[in-house]
Amino acid sequence: MEKTKVTLLQRIENLHPYQTLMYLGMLGSGLIFLFMTVAFLSSGTGNMEGIGFKMPKAFIISTFVILISGYTVSKMLLHYQEEALTKLKQSLLATFILGVLFTFLQFFGWKELSMMGVDFRGLPSGSFLYVLSGIHVFHLIGAMVFSLIMLVKYNRTEKDSIRHLVMLTNPYEKMRIQLFTTYWHFMDLVWLLLFLIFVLTF
Repeated sequence: MEKTKVTLLQRIENLHPYQTLMYLGMLGSGLIFLFMTVAFLSSGTGNMEGIGFKMPKAFIISTFVILISGYTVSKMLLHYQEEALTKLKQSLLATFILGVLFTFLQFFGWKELSMMGVDFRGLPSGSFLYVLSGIHVFHLIGAMVFSLIMLVKYNRTEKDSIRHLVMLTNPYEKMRIQLFTTYWHFMDLVWLLLFLIFVLTF
């Protein structure tokens, strides 16, 4: 038992500072979503039935979109290991585009909610739908900004054979891709859990 504790501590100590920051950020974000979800479930969600609430179609479509983005982002590390920079860029670009599409669908979902009479001035449970999905979109936009930075870098690298070689042998670049992939999957999981809670609650 003691050996397991030492091993876990050593693993934490060996983490790169960027890894530590990201994992701490994910932990903090997870706690925010947890507290907000508990508050949402405690806000009297049963009252939503009285106004004829239905899950926005845009939310349903966006769930499929983010599932597909989880697949495209998972291909990035594989393409990096294959030293296929073009395919790596394509997977990253596809993930970014799907992220943008997901964001727009969330806005359409909010519009559908508004048309159903669900807004910040009505039931607290309705307000939480906006807040929870809005916080998620905010976190996802941060990942999309980072993906744009990576795309610009890869475009420059592709034109320079020396930079190309250095990037494909740089463990730091591999770590960046791993962190980005992990964070994106985390955002996928958060939305799937939120969507499942929305469906089961209403």
